[in-house]
Amino acid sequence: MNKLTIGSLAELEQHVGQELGVSPYLTITQAQINQFAAATLDNQWIHTDPARAAAESPFGTTIAHGYLTLAILPYLWHEIATIQNLKMQVNYEIEALRFNQAVTVDSAVRLRANMLSVTNLRGIAKTRIGVTLEIEGQKKPAYTGIITFLYHFQ
Repeated sequence: MNKLTIGSLAELEQHVGQELGVSPYLTITQAQINQFAAATLDNQWIHTDPARAAAESPFGTTIAHGYLTLAILPYLWHEIATIQNLKMQVNYEIEALRFNQAVTVDSAVRLRANMLSVTNLRGIAKTRIGVTLEIEGQKKPAYTGIITFLYHFQ
């Protein structure tokens, strides 16, 4: 996969209406799930108790927190694109996020990103990016939505 490199607002605008790329797969481990549970105080057994999840969960195993799968979005986005010449990047908005399918432990996920729009806000680039978190071997994605970043170029 060729990582996209963008260095200006004008370069961002050239990608409107295009698929920007797909990240490499990332495997979600039980250790990650447990660390996320500890950080967010969300220790529900469906995430953190493999034995109980195997016995009682409809998934037959533990699942990642939906918000864990969302929290890895910036990492996966940076696997797709490098935005250079920045003073600052701001996570601005999430629209129309829909969790479609649970991500079971040890599943591999990847991000697919499409540039929906770029707006020039007095030199700040407001980008709306359509995102889909795909699960390896599954037809239904973990989630779909629109993420908005503000890029303050130098």
